[in-house]
Amino acid sequence: MSTPYPPPPCSTGKGETPTPAHTGASVTPGNARALLTDAQFNGVLHTVIDNNPSMDFSFASRVVVEALKFVAAAALFPTVPIAPTREVDEGWHALILHTHLYADLTTRLGRMVHHFPERPDPSRYNPEVLTRTVALIEQAGYTPDPELWVSPNRALIAVAANCNHTPVPGGCGPINPGGCATHGGGE
Repeated sequence: MSTPYPPPPCSTGKGETPTPAHTGASVTPGNARALLTDAQFNGVLHTVIDNNPSMDFSFASRVVVEALKFVAAAALFPTVPIAPTREVDEGWHALILHTHLYADLTTRLGRMVHHFPERPDPSRYNPEVLTRTVALIEQAGYTPDPELWVSPNRALIAVAANCNHTPVPGGCGPINPGGCATHGGGE
């Protein structure tokens, strides 16, 4: 089965420095897409599409961009418990699978953003966390895509990501600024 876009390279060659997809600093508030080169973005995008074959290219692209915004906000505000929606988590999973890219991204953002998955449980959904997450993405200089930051019962599309996150006081959840006994470690 052919796709309308070419496959991405697995990685840049050893010693090569990827060029930004857009002009500007390596961390450009307001333009999360500029955090990755075109090849890097396409690689992550392909991972999302491979995991969600019914997802169209445009929607998958939005998912990856929102995951970039989420990771940037989590790195900038490490002591504030935030969490992604299931759709955004799908993009975050894809980023994490590209380990070298993810390590470089989080280094440029100033801190590793760890992922602590939990099995989905609708009873743990807290709308205040979603509101806080969106507010911190905005405070980080990005404009959230409102269709991708909705409660689980209003999701636009089913995704393969089969986890959710319960941020609690002390930093457990998607980010772990100081370590967490229940998840075994910190940065």
